[in-house]
Amino acid sequence: MIRQIPDHVLSPDTQTVLLLCGRFGKERNDVNPLTDSEYNRLAMWLQKQGMRPADLLGEVDQHLLEKNGLPVPRLQSLLGRGTTMALAVESWANKGLWVSSRSDKHYPHRLRSRKRPAPPILYGVGDIGLLSDGGLAIVGSRDVDEEALDFCRTVARACARQEMQVVSGGARGIDTEAIVAALEAGGSAVGVLPGDLARAAVNGKYRDAIQESRLVLVSPYDPGSGFNVGHAMQRNRHIYALADCGLVVSSSFGKGGTWSGAVEALKHGEPVFVRSQGQKIPEGNHNLGKIGALSFPEGPWTNLAEELRQSTENSVLQEQLIQDHRVNEQHDEGDERNDVSPCKTAYDAVLPTLLAHLERPLESKALAELLDTNTKQTQAWLTKAVEEEKVKKLSNPVRYVANGRGA
Repeated sequence: MIRQIPDHVLSPDTQTVLLLCGRFGKERNDVNPLTDSEYNRLAMWLQKQGMRPADLLGEVDQHLLEKNGLPVPRLQSLLGRGTTMALAVESWANKGLWVSSRSDKHYPHRLRSRKRPAPPILYGVGDIGLLSDGGLAIVGSRDVDEEALDFCRTVARACARQEMQVVSGGARGIDTEAIVAALEAGGSAVGVLPGDLARAAVNGKYRDAIQESRLVLVSPYDPGSGFNVGHAMQRNRHIYALADCGLVVSSSFGKGGTWSGAVEALKHGEPVFVRSQGQKIPEGNHNLGKIGALSFPEGPWTNLAEELRQSTENSVLQEQLIQDHRVNEQHDEGDERNDVSPCKTAYDAVLPTLLAHLERPLESKALAELLDTNTKQTQAWLTKAVEEEKVKKLSNPVRYVANGRGA
């Protein structure tokens, strides 16, 4: 397998984003790096000005920055940390870590193309190409019974046998068991960590899989940072974003990171399955089912990826039929002629999802992968959306973006 490891020589754009958003151990600098939301506002401003992040390292009109409410002294202080950043990057490189920003071509498109903002900086160790392979996100509580652990391991091993990647969070309990079981069965995995990346990168149980390009560990947080509850809650969205669908093995009801991550994913229309067979199914699993989560198919699984895809499509179709039935009922009540509304075309049905993916510019091939359809069909939908002025076509290279959205 060809390893895809980003060069440790950072691009000017990535250097700038890292200076603005990164933390470099114990610094004497009292200025806090930009939060994700602060950087996103700055990025939008740069885009409107036709500028790139690296342009901030040159001569920039300070009055223009101040006029738009951007904190000039703070930006200058953060951008002045070049020496500290260089030492940190060298230290990370010695541990095998890499750094990628949204400006890099190898930044995972699955994060960049989702409805939720992608982290400005991503730290990792291992083959970055695995971040584009999707798979099944297996998540659950830290403290679970043996029945849940056995189910988790069984599913992870099935994924490995069928060349379906496992994505998880690396926490104690379900997360770690899912990754380890998949790797021991010869599969590949992605671990999205809330901290301690530098420590995990040299962990003996992961070393061989990382060297064999079967495991990549990533985090949007400083590699030297320890566990943080807030970070653990926030990184759940990236677990779902890097997978094709999610499986909740065990969840508390109304609290905890597993519950909140699944609820957020469901709100964004991402397919979430729950373990619903067994003697001790947690209350959280039952209640996730009530708000849209699907029951995970019963084993044994001959083609798990296909079974999950069909379950998702059947659920979407069933929901569409219910909605159509409600619309027709309302129509019948208000119109004695009982006119029948025309059915939605495939284009009408897929358009909301297409526009959601195109919040950032994408090539038609990348969009086809996200929509799980062929490039010819995707191109036909894009052409129609462009004609309706719902999508804008960009050039050099040819990409598409939802109207009103930027790069």
